[in-house]
Amino acid sequence: MGRKFLVGGNWKCNGTIEEVKKLVTVLNEAEVPSEDDVVSVYGKIFKTFVVKVKLAKVVVSPPFVFLSLVKSLLRSDFQVAAQNCWARKGGAFTGEVSAEMLVNLGIPWVILGHSERRSLLAESNEFVGDKVAYALTQGLKVIACVGETLEQRESGSTMAVVAAQTKSIAEKVSSWENIVLAYEPVWAIGTGKVATPAQAQEVHCELRKWLHNNAGAEVAASTRIIYGGSVNGANCKELATQPDVDGFLVGGASLKPEFIDIIKSATTKKSA
Repeated sequence: MGRKFLVGGNWKCNGTIEEVKKLVTVLNEAEVPSEDDVVSVYGKIFKTFVVKVKLAKVVVSPPFVFLSLVKSLLRSDFQVAAQNCWARKGGAFTGEVSAEMLVNLGIPWVILGHSERRSLLAESNEFVGDKVAYALTQGLKVIACVGETLEQRESGSTMAVVAAQTKSIAEKVSSWENIVLAYEPVWAIGTGKVATPAQAQEVHCELRKWLHNNAGAEVAASTRIIYGGSVNGANCKELATQPDVDGFLVGGASLKPEFIDIIKSATTKKSA
């Protein structure tokens, strides 16, 4: 079975109650591409049904204070992610939110290791690995972010950087079943710059090779590697045609109607 296209919307530190409600309304009214799938049911009577299956899994990530609101209003075929969680069980950790709290709220996903937290809050590779591992033990699905700075890219160390970030996760997890890797070149996040399709494919391909060599062929074949970094309605289709690009983690454009166009780029992947 192929890797299902995944589109994540990271709303970051944005929004008011009214703005969030309007955004959810846009998502709820959107037409999302689907395809016919034949399902056979065996019982006393053999029946075959044709059902509509969505081409893309969609996960939106509002700020913590809006998680419950979005979950209560959002269409059932879209899911909700938190933007972060703590590396261990809750307790005397002022300002943090534990994985257990997210599970209690019914939030199935969490984004971890985003470059903004790595750079602004000095989260190390090891700390991110700890957070990913703990979130998984609590039953959360994780979008784990990796990516290089412009200086690292220009020095030719892109793969060394993303491999080290991925290694810190791989060393602490026993299964990749509930992990999605998000390659987000730091130099392309919020800058308007975007990796070319060839640049994105190159890193995604090398990451998949790394997984093959270090986590096994099955993990490499099944793990989704999505791209993030100034993805928008204009560039998403060309990026989606790349064989190792399994979707997107979208920042600023996820707050705009063009997010729907990005979701629809799953049709491009299907026909590629």
